[in-house]
Amino acid sequence: MQYTTLGKSGLRVSTIGFGAWAIGGMNWGKTDDAISKKALHAALDEGVTLIDTADVYGFGHSEELIAEVFQERGGKGDVIIATKAGNDFYHASEKDDTGYGPIRQNTDRDYIIWAAEQSLRRLNVDTLDILQLHSPDTEKLDRDDPWEALRILKEQGKIRCAGWSVQSFKETEQAVFLDRYHELIDVIQVRYNLLEREAEKVLFPKALQYNIGVIVRIPILFGFLAGKFTRNTRFSEDDHRRMNLSPEKLETYFQRLERVKPLFEKYPDQSMVQIALRFCISHPACHTAIPGAKTPDQVRENCSASDLGPLPSNIIPHLSDPE
Repeated sequence: MQYTTLGKSGLRVSTIGFGAWAIGGMNWGKTDDAISKKALHAALDEGVTLIDTADVYGFGHSEELIAEVFQERGGKGDVIIATKAGNDFYHASEKDDTGYGPIRQNTDRDYIIWAAEQSLRRLNVDTLDILQLHSPDTEKLDRDDPWEALRILKEQGKIRCAGWSVQSFKETEQAVFLDRYHELIDVIQVRYNLLEREAEKVLFPKALQYNIGVIVRIPILFGFLAGKFTRNTRFSEDDHRRMNLSPEKLETYFQRLERVKPLFEKYPDQSMVQIALRFCISHPACHTAIPGAKTPDQVRENCSASDLGPLPSNIIPHLSDPE
């Protein structure tokens, strides 16, 4: 496993982390907590030192599983936990059988502070290493509230680093907030992969300018870049990929994939996953990628990309503006 410093945060992280959305037990089809915990253990055994989660993943369940694994291992040691707040599942007037209700964006100052305290409790830590605003709409970022919440939480010592998960497909539009809040923001999380490169236009140059740490999410495009889907792949109703990888979107991605096929052909001894992850950590702005995993085998394949290192810059395909 290779390691790097996450920008001005000073945090030392593995170049491949662990994305803990799927193990929350919602939105990714059926999961098994025992296997999910084995996957987490496997990641830590492989040297992963960054786990990314959110309060809304499984309505707190992802955070709870992470805490259980660290308890089993006798503590979290130097592992960095990045969590998120801003998707309010607590306060709906009508609740379902989970005890919670429909999710709504909530970036009010007092709510973000309160939500961070709930994550502290579930993760069983005194301080959150990284708290990220969870992909808020642009109009919510225009308000002082979410940024003020991060400032207060830092001053109170409840978070070490302030982060922001940039809303997917709004990277260029929202990059302006890095100019406005770069002194506060230590880390950003960005949707970026071989077939979706919007972040290269404006966001990454600003991150480099301000030495902001960059965490890459969706690096294998919900599993599409694992090479296991076909144009006829369909997902169950409890799997969010039913929408994110609809038949229409699958067709678009398969067309884009054809344009980068020569890249995969250069490395016949490496899997699509390894090459896709190597691509993500090749950009000079990107410090770490957080592929999701539900099994130990998936974890080990993801982690193997770290030692293979970044791709040579001269073979990275030009795909900044896919049709």
